[in-house]
This record gives sequence, C-alpha cells and structure tokens, in this order.
Amino acid sequence: MKLIVLFLLFGGMDCVYPQPRFVASVFPHGKGKGLKPKLGCPKSDRFPSRSSLDSLKYCGSILKLQVEFRIPSLNTAPHHPLVVRCNHPQNADLPKFLSKKEKKPFPTPILELRRAARERFKNSRGKPKRPVPPPKNGLLVKSLIPLAYNVLNARTSLINNLKMLLKAVPVHACKGCNEIHVGPVGHPFKSCRGPGAPARKGVHDWTNAFVEDILVPLEAYHLYDRLGKRIPHEERFSIPRVPAVVELCIQAGVDLPEYPTKRRRKPVIRIAKSEFIDADESDLPDLDPEAPKIPLLTELPNEEIVPPSNDEEIAFLAEETLQAWETMKRGAKKLMGVYPVRVCGYCSEVHVGACGHKAQNCGAYKHQQRNGQHGWQKAVIDDLIPPRYVWHIPDLNEPALQRELRNFYGQAPAVVEICVQGGAAVPEQYKSTMRLDIGIPATVKEAEMVV
Repeated sequence: MKLIVLFLLFGGMDCVYPQPRFVASVFPHGKGKGLKPKLGCPKSDRFPSRSSLDSLKYCGSILKLQVEFRIPSLNTAPHHPLVVRCNHPQNADLPKFLSKKEKKPFPTPILELRRAARERFKNSRGKPKRPVPPPKNGLLVKSLIPLAYNVLNARTSLINNLKMLLKAVPVHACKGCNEIHVGPVGHPFKSCRGPGAPARKGVHDWTNAFVEDILVPLEAYHLYDRLGKRIPHEERFSIPRVPAVVELCIQAGVDLPEYPTKRRRKPVIRIAKSEFIDADESDLPDLDPEAPKIPLLTELPNEEIVPPSNDEEIAFLAEETLQAWETMKRGAKKLMGVYPVRVCGYCSEVHVGACGHKAQNCGAYKHQQRNGQHGWQKAVIDDLIPPRYVWHIPDLNEPALQRELRNFYGQAPAVVEICVQGGAAVPEQYKSTMRLDIGIPATVKEAEMVV
C-alpha cells in the first residue's frame, strides 16, 4: 500500500493542477526557490481499473491533506502587536529640540503657501485691485494701539515683579552654560556643555540668577520708517537696537521719545511693488500735542526693589506676575498677526518688519555658504519671546531632584515655575508639560519596574 501511495505522489499523469498561493510555505527558508511543487495525478492507462473520477477524488484528497496539515488557514487574522496609545493631556512632551545644524521649520509648509498663493491669484484674475489695507499702506491699525500699550506695560510690570520675586524664590543659573533652575538647590543632571564641563563631568556650576537669565534679552533693529528700504550691511552699526517686543509695540502705535518713528496720516501712493511716494498731508490739520495718551510704566532700578514680607504678598505677587506674562504673550501674538515679524531660520536673530535686514551677521551653521546672510522666515511667538524651560519640582518639601528619575519629571517656562513655587495656581495650558498627574517612584528599584 505504501508503494502505491508513493507511486501516485511522484509518478502518474502529466496533468498538473493550478498552483495554490499557499504552497510556497513548503520551502520556508528559501530552499528550492525556483522549484514548483507539482501534484501528480495517476495516469488512466497505467491503472485501467480506476476511472478518471476516482483519480480526481484521490488527487483532491491529497490536496486537502496538504491544506489541513501543512498550510495554515488563509482566513486567520494577521497578528498585530498590542499598542497602547495615551492621549492624556497631562503627559505631553516639550517642543522638539533642534540642533545647530538643523533649520527651523516653517510655521506653514511651503506647499500650502504656494497653494494659497495660486488660489488668491486665480480668484483675483479679471477683478479690479482692492485698496491696500493698513498697516501695508503706511497707516496704523487704530484698534490695536491700546493693545500695544498694554503689551509694553505688561512687559515692564513683568520685569519689576520678577526682580521682587527673585528675592523670595531662589533661582540658580549655571556659570558655564545658559541653563537655569528654580529651587533651593540646583538639579543634579549632567547636562552642562559649556567651558570646563568635561572636568566637572557635565555637572553644572550654579550661581544666583538675574532677570536677564529668565527673560532672554532679544533685540532687533529700530526702524524709523517701517516701509522704507531694507537696512544694508554697511549701516548695521549706525542703527540702534531695542528689545524686539518694544520694537513691535512702537511699530503698532506706541510713541517713545527716545525712539522716534514716522507716522503717516494718509495712505502711501504705490508706484511699483517696492516703490511708493508719500501723500500730501499739508491740507490736514495739525495734531494736538496735548492729546491724552495711555500712561506707560517705568522699570524700577535695583536699588528701589522691595522684597515681599510674607507668604501672602509672595502669592499675590506671583499671581500678578503670571497674569502679566500671559498678557504680554497673548497681546504680542495678536500684534504679530497684523505687523509682520521675521526670524532667521538658522540663528535667533529677529527683525520686526515685512522684510528682513541685509546685515551679514549670521554665524550659524554653514554661514560661509550664505555669506553671513540670514534665512528669513515668518516668526512665531516663541521666536519673539523665547520660553526658558526649567525642571518642575513636584514637591517643594523635597526640592532635591534625583538623577535616576529624570524621565518622570516635567518642565515649564521659568516664569511659570517661579510663579507656581511662589504660590500661584498652575495655568491650564502648562499642565501638559509639567506632568502633574505622573506618580514619581520612591526608589530607583521601583522606577526600573515601571513599564
């Protein structure tokens, strides 16, 4: 009987049935890749006692045997690994850190900008040109002038309050790098990359911090005429530089005697895309120099700073500081939507205006190929007011952080962390990066058991 079965398997008729898709599993490791296994059927002339129907039945039984015992079923669902997705708002990461060799991403992708430009050109074809709205025509947006004053006052109030909070809430700054830490003691993480860091094995050398360490002093060129020609490279030292937020407020309508600027009362007359002439304003009445203006706050010198006396004053001052921080950021973001601000895609240079300056002072990665010129692109609020992220201390009773539990700690902007440690409530928009709902392991062994 065994001989007959072997003969039927390897000998027999020359008819070959179509190859099933799953027969390739007979050679699991690629052996016999070029071979095509055939299922032979017994020839009728060799076994005259068997009919063709019997041969088909027998051949079908062999095929059925292979399907049931050697080939897995095709109807079986593929195996997918278990993926746990957590979109909890309390567990968000910080924005992606870009190295010095990477260019900043555009706020809006280039493809979308081109698509929108083609759509505008298509919709405006055959239609009369619309008048240019302010501020592109040289006039101010009158509804944003009070907002510009509020932003400038909020910045001044923020600086004054931070000077007082620094006398109650300890803030440390590293001598070798630009990292800061809010707390009684500095953090133990070996993340210093400044001078002398290899000798200290990356440990920070902490000292007392100042307001300039918390609020990055980002400056921009002051423009007398924001519609004038671009600043050439030869005039880069003759034009004053002011804080970028102050320059944005000046262009939005704030009048500062020490920084004069040109104010137009009639729209400019466009001759070409980059050429215009000022309209005649001789027929307009003279401006009233005694017109009431919104009062501006002044920065207090360090000698006049009075520290808060008790915890209630510290908490009230922290709430006021946090409110000034939010007012400045929210107002500046609204002003940036109307008055354009540019930032270099390679360095931190900021220019308030429609087109960036031509000063060749960019020293970022591969600046030789660009001859020191900046790669201007549209700025976002974090480019104008950079947030200095610091580690969040989950328990003020135990301010010392553990090096082995670094992945469990959250971060927040330095101003927010100072106010929170001073007694202010945590704002909702910063809870995601502070990781307030994550349990901190008590020991390193417990942390290793976390999946």
